[in-house]
Amino acid sequence: MGTQSTLVDQVSQPTYWDQAIRPPEIAFPECPAPSPLEEYLFDLQGFLLLRGALSTEEVAACNAIVDDIPESLQRREWWGHVQREDHPEHRGRSYQQIYESGAAFEKLIDHPSWINYVLRFVGGQDTFDYHHGPLFIDENFVTCRGSGDAIPIHGGGHDHCKKMSYGYANGRFYCGQVNVLVALTKTGPGDGETMLIPGSHKANIVHPALLEQGQGRWVTGGSLDAIPGAVSVFMDAGDAIVFVDCCCHGSAKRTAEGERRFTVFRYGSSWNRTRWGYTPSDQLLHRLSPYAASIIRTTDGTIRPPAPPGPSA
Repeated sequence: MGTQSTLVDQVSQPTYWDQAIRPPEIAFPECPAPSPLEEYLFDLQGFLLLRGALSTEEVAACNAIVDDIPESLQRREWWGHVQREDHPEHRGRSYQQIYESGAAFEKLIDHPSWINYVLRFVGGQDTFDYHHGPLFIDENFVTCRGSGDAIPIHGGGHDHCKKMSYGYANGRFYCGQVNVLVALTKTGPGDGETMLIPGSHKANIVHPALLEQGQGRWVTGGSLDAIPGAVSVFMDAGDAIVFVDCCCHGSAKRTAEGERRFTVFRYGSSWNRTRWGYTPSDQLLHRLSPYAASIIRTTDGTIRPPAPPGPSA
């Protein structure tokens, strides 16, 4: 009996396989990273507000560049490597590829105030999503809106668009696109502030306003002022909203005089493509750190044989 008991004790007892994925490493431990509460709120709401993401000096440097862009620049016209976007006037003036405009906007590519946030929420660490790099910025721009300007409601989790998708599994976020919207001017009531619908990134049902307004809203205009469920996000210059793109968003209509300014950088996995077909300039890529350059370098194939291949054998 004693020998049999010993043999039984030596046989390992059955256990369930621990399938937990280890937490991703914080890429920049010296920079702010989302707290447990912020991760909970991002999962709950679809967005976070980061107060004071840019310093007063950083905001001033960005605005100085925007001041230099001629207001007379027409849609599709270029200012260096920056192009004015071709959209209706009721959405204001937007300038694409703003990271080409100077050091103040270059710094925003991997800015310490939010780089750990977008890395965490886009996710993909230790997976094929990192094949070309940790992230990719598929669009970046500055928008200036005057009195009467606004952008209508868009987004929502109901259509399960992969590009805008929200996911969470095994303790990790998997977002198709995370936007960082930075206020370059103070936005309070009447200033045409950003508005979002908390929780809409997980919606299974389309918001009725999207059906009622249809695609025509992009031509005729619209805002979120009277949209049920939408909340205003009032910001000081330098504050940043980090949100998953499938969270319904847009803006209130500006009623105040003057101009609202903000910049948006859109982050996704390294497999993304530039939204409008832009390619960063060689000059910019040479100025950036290798890490920042990897976030904006396009991955459309450039590998070709050195000479036309001969006939197959």
